[in-house]
Amino acid sequence: MALIERSFRERIVTVGVTLPSSTTEETEAHLDELAELVDTAGADVVAEVVQRRDAPDPATFVGKGKAAELRQVSEEVDSDTVVFDDELTPAQSRNLEKLLGRTAIDRTAVILDIFAQNASTQEGKAQVELAQLRYRLPRLRGRGLALSQQAGRIGTRGPGETQLEVDRRRLVRRMTKLEAELRQLRA
Repeated sequence: MALIERSFRERIVTVGVTLPSSTTEETEAHLDELAELVDTAGADVVAEVVQRRDAPDPATFVGKGKAAELRQVSEEVDSDTVVFDDELTPAQSRNLEKLLGRTAIDRTAVILDIFAQNASTQEGKAQVELAQLRYRLPRLRGRGLALSQQAGRIGTRGPGETQLEVDRRRLVRRMTKLEAELRQLRA
């Protein structure tokens, strides 16, 4: 369930946004820390983009111009993934992936990835998987034809389920099973 590929060293562009509540120096320090996290996760930071904003853009966290610049930088350095220092909403992540043509994740995803890589006990692995599933559930989305309805024909019972609904139900079922396993392990 890794978000950062480990079969090779992914090339990462990190992004930091300086909001009025912080300084440029704080943003730079956070990006340095993020670079260490990315390295620990098994990837290399190949570029860094910083922006000063009054407030995060609701659609992309960074503005349209900065998103276009980010795409250009990502293409120039041939990055695989873009990692934001700040928490992205599921919609922002989706919008950025469309605009950038590559995966867009946040610091939380990198940290969960590191925990998944290093979990060794049965309880630890279950806790990390549960945390990852909780993180991914609101970010679950269908792709293209995967959203089409299953068994929605004349003569069947109802319109059928979309693949997204099936995937969501499987995720929730897996989360419930992990929670039960964790209760048993604690007992």
